[in-house]
Amino acid sequence: MTVDSHQRPAGRIAVAVVDAETPGNVGTIARAMKNFGLSELLLVDPPELDPGGEAYGFAGQAREDILPNATETTLDALVENYHTVGCTAITNEDSTSHVRYPVLTAAELPDHLGGVDADVAVVFGRERVGLSNDELARLDAVCSIPASAAYPSLNLGQAATVVCYELGALTLGETQHPETLHERADEAELERLYERFDTYVRAIGHPEPKQEKAGRLFRRLLGRAHPTPREVRTLQGLLRRGARRADDS
Repeated sequence: MTVDSHQRPAGRIAVAVVDAETPGNVGTIARAMKNFGLSELLLVDPPELDPGGEAYGFAGQAREDILPNATETTLDALVENYHTVGCTAITNEDSTSHVRYPVLTAAELPDHLGGVDADVAVVFGRERVGLSNDELARLDAVCSIPASAAYPSLNLGQAATVVCYELGALTLGETQHPETLHERADEAELERLYERFDTYVRAIGHPEPKQEKAGRLFRRLLGRAHPTPREVRTLQGLLRRGARRADDS
């Protein structure tokens, strides 16, 4: 899938994690980045990332490049050098009480970043408390993931995976989920199938007043189904054989 609608101008997208408490979450974030075409990981006050520990264990193939190449930095450096988007679990605040309002959803990030002609850092906070209000106030935008009001808080690894998935609209070229799942038969092939169905209906002795209606129903059904050329050929063969048997009986 080649995405053009959100294509960004020059500028890279980095993922930053502030004061992560557990190495495993850093590894999970690195893996999500690898899944969705992100490569630059920035860490503010990170835990120890032992190559034999859980960070590398959770990182999958990201242990080979993203995790060992992660850069330690500061929040000051992020604010000074990037267009920053802070990710927070707070979703239901109003304009009188939230430090930054309105909040982008993760799904809105590609459109927002599509117009940013600068390097971008998507910033995640701590596992238990996220980013503080003072930290959010220093960032350029705030993003959250809409969730159930009964349990709106996602853990750090989950939240980063969702956001990285949405950013894939900007970072991925070819994926393993093609935009067109199958080739639809062209109209000429479909018309031949409709004619074959009409022949079949007459051959089996379907009541003449109902034949036209049956043809319309068949057209509507296939119009919704978008059959492939192979499916159309298979149906043509079945209807042809059925009509022949009806004629021979």
